Amino acid sequence: MLRLDLTSEPRWLDLGHGVRLRVTPLTTALMVASRSDAAVEALPETASDEEQALVFAKAIARRAVAAWEGVGDADGTPVPVTPAGIDALLEVWPIFEAFQAVYVSKGLLLDAEKNASAPSPTGALAGATATASPAARRARTARRG
Repeated sequence: MLRLDLTSEPRWLDLGHGVRLRVTPLTTALMVASRSDAAVEALPETASDEEQALVFAKAIARRAVAAWEGVGDADGTPVPVTPAGIDALLEVWPIFEAFQAVYVSKGLLLDAEKNASAPSPTGALAGATATASPAARRARTARRG
């Protein structure tokens, strides 16, 4: 059974390492906008699945993250949320993995279920990475096609 959460309020996600993100709900509009992101569209056909997953996650995060806690500069001074800051934050592997697992994968798993696919049995992170790339590829193919 699909459970609808009609709340449109942002919520806090704990990504570990003292980092929390306040994100808007992962909606169809957010996913469509992310698939049309310039960085996603600029990916070459030869981009690896991992590269596609990272670029797509950054595109989603730039649209979804409204605030954060636990993110600072080299001196530990808190920094404001910016698109460049979000991209830099997702370059930190444990943060990227957590963001994929607790935010991105939930939307992508529903997409996979409607296509009669299932995430990898090795864990949510493997499933999220594997399903993110076909979505980005489908988006690029649809735009070209």
